[in-house]
Amino acid sequence: MQGAQILHVRRGQLVALQEWPAELPAEGFLWIALAREELQAQFPTLQARLAHWTQAPLLDLHVSDLLNEQLPSHFDNTRAYDLMVMRRLAAARDGVAQADWQAAIDTRAVGFAIYARLLLSVHPQDCPVQSHFAERLPLLVDEGEMRAGFGPRLPLSPNELMLRMLNHMVDSYLDLRRLLTRRHGELQQALLDTHHHFHDWSSLLAARDALNRLEDLCEDQRAAVQEWLDALLEWSDQTSEQEREALRVRARDVIEHIERVLSHIRRLASSTESAVQMHYAAVGHRTNSIMKVLTALTAVFLPLNLITGIFGMNFDALPLIHAEQGAWIALGLMAAVGLGLAWWFRRKRYLGSRS
Repeated sequence: MQGAQILHVRRGQLVALQEWPAELPAEGFLWIALAREELQAQFPTLQARLAHWTQAPLLDLHVSDLLNEQLPSHFDNTRAYDLMVMRRLAAARDGVAQADWQAAIDTRAVGFAIYARLLLSVHPQDCPVQSHFAERLPLLVDEGEMRAGFGPRLPLSPNELMLRMLNHMVDSYLDLRRLLTRRHGELQQALLDTHHHFHDWSSLLAARDALNRLEDLCEDQRAAVQEWLDALLEWSDQTSEQEREALRVRARDVIEHIERVLSHIRRLASSTESAVQMHYAAVGHRTNSIMKVLTALTAVFLPLNLITGIFGMNFDALPLIHAEQGAWIALGLMAAVGLGLAWWFRRKRYLGSRS
C-alpha cells in the first residue's frame, strides 16, 4: 500500500504487510500508520476496509478531527471504536531563533482510532513518533519476547500501543524543557543584572505566553487521558481484568508524566514572575537611593545658597561688604557649613551606598 505503514503485531512477532489484508488477524492486531496527506488520498479504500473488517467505518466528524492538525487534545468514543487526539510536544527545530518562541514550540496533533484488533494512527508528515515506533518495535522482537520478571515487550493490544505512543509524546517534552529552562534562565539573569538596563520585554512576554500555551496544551492532554481512563471502567468483558489493570497502570503513568510537565511549567512561570518582581524591586531601590543622595546634596547646598543670597543683597551696610578679607571669610563660612552638613549626613547614612 503506497505511503502507508501496516504492521501485524502479535506476541513475539511483528510482520510488515505490503497490502491491505483481506481480514483482520485472528491473533494480535494491526497497526496502520498514515500521514494526513495519505489519509486523504486513500480515504475511500480505508473506509471500505474498516466497513468490511469491523462494520464500523469512521464517522465524518472523526475524520475531520483526524485531518485537523490544529485540533486540541481530546477523547471521544463510539460503540465500535475510541478516538484519541494528542498534541505532541517537541523541541525547537535547528536554526530557530532564540527569541522566536512561537516557532520554538512545535505542537502538532496525532490522532488515533482504536478498535478491538486495529489501531489506526494519523500523523503529521515525517512524524518522529511514528518513525520511533517503526524502528523500535522490530528491536523488541530481536531482543526476545520476554524479560525475566517484566513480561512481554511487544504491545499486546491496540490500546497498549496507543498508550506507549502517548507516553513517548509526553516524554519528548524533556528536550523542550531544557530549552525553556535555559532561555528563561537567560531572561532572568538579564532582569536581575543591575549593571545594564533590561529592554527585551517582548521576549519576556513571548516566553510567558509560551508557558501559558504549554500549560493549556498539557491540561487538554491530561483531560483526554483521564477521559479514556474513565471510559475504561465502562468496558465490557471483551478484555480480561489483568489486561485492564495493565492498561490502567500505563494510563496513570502517562498522566503522571503530564503532571510532571505541568509542574515544571508552573515552576518556570513562578520563577519568571518572581524575577520580574525582583527586577522592579531593584529598580525601585536604586531609584530611592538616587533620590536620597540628591535630597541630601540639595540640603547641603541650601545654606550655601542662603549665604550667597544674603551677601548678594543691594545694601551698603552689610557686614564684611567693605572688608578686605570679607569675600574669603564668606567663602570659608560657606565651606565650613557645607562640610559640616556633609559630615552630619554621612554619619546619619543619608549619603553613601549603605542604607
